[in-house]
Amino acid sequence: MSSEKKNPVIEQMAPWLGDEERRAVDEYLASGGWLTEFQKTAELEQQIATYTGASHAIMVNSGTSALFCAVVACGIGPGDEVLVPDFTMIASANVVGLAGAKPILVDVVPQDLCIDLAAAERALTPRTRALMYVSINGRAREIRKAVEFCTAHSLTLIEDAAQSMGSTHAGRHLGTFGRVGILSFSPLKIITTGQGGAVITNDDEIAARARRLKDFGRLSGGVDVHESIGYNFKFTDLQAVIGLEQMKKLDGRVKRKKEMFRLYEKELRGARSIEFLDTDLEETTPWFIDVLADRRDELMVHLKQRGIRTRAFYPPIHSQRAYGLPGKFSITEDVAARGLWLPSSSALTDEEIVRVAQSIRNFYCGM
Repeated sequence: MSSEKKNPVIEQMAPWLGDEERRAVDEYLASGGWLTEFQKTAELEQQIATYTGASHAIMVNSGTSALFCAVVACGIGPGDEVLVPDFTMIASANVVGLAGAKPILVDVVPQDLCIDLAAAERALTPRTRALMYVSINGRAREIRKAVEFCTAHSLTLIEDAAQSMGSTHAGRHLGTFGRVGILSFSPLKIITTGQGGAVITNDDEIAARARRLKDFGRLSGGVDVHESIGYNFKFTDLQAVIGLEQMKKLDGRVKRKKEMFRLYEKELRGARSIEFLDTDLEETTPWFIDVLADRRDELMVHLKQRGIRTRAFYPPIHSQRAYGLPGKFSITEDVAARGLWLPSSSALTDEEIVRVAQSIRNFYCGM
């Protein structure tokens, strides 16, 4: 057995919780709180709003729920079409259908894997109401062009910034360029509340609609008067207690994610079979360390045999059995076939990163 095989397993990603979160939960439980959302949730919402520079942050039970609320709060529904990148987590398209509208899939650009605005323009119809800009892994090179595109075509810009906590463009946090944006706090995000998401917006009416949508359409909490259809997407104070402790660690994790990306680049420099996307680490906080790899699937097996877990990129949405749509999306298809997320936990040590890189180099050297 090789020395590599004796090493502990390196997970692709894992939540990072510490004694601070455990103590905070114990203190909250001892306080007699009702667990459901209340003061701690409001405190977390304020911290997220302040951090992102948004006027409003509305916590819900998942990033998908946040995105659904964002779509519906913008008045999108049956008969409408929304432009959605073919390369994204499938929830981006699913919520459009859940709202009764139709997702129109669009290819992405190779520079940052975000939606191709030229292709989006070709996909416009009289029924197009919105463009969903998904800032993949915290990158959003053309977000300002997306704003201009939506203005020119009288579209609503919705930002799926689920992967972008801690990432900015021109000093402005992603998720705040459109009429509404969302963040995710699922277990693998840079900070987590187990599950959870936030709608962020500077639009007072969008915020009010989102708050009604998440709470059965009530006029106000605890009052059973409903002026619209709504759902139960409420958050919990128990989760918020964890989120508040995680927020204290966010700046350190942003710094660490950038250090990790730089170290991976350094250790894999000269490996011609591995390609990094151009990443402005002044503004982008990589959620995952993402690369394009030759013989990707073989490399994944090689690494798994050595206790190193990785994850393939999302398949193109159009090719998923759930959609099964025709069309040619050349960039999406290429990156989906070659894309690989390397171990990316914020708790990863430099020594573990070096081990991963060495194992990758060994694979391509035929060892």
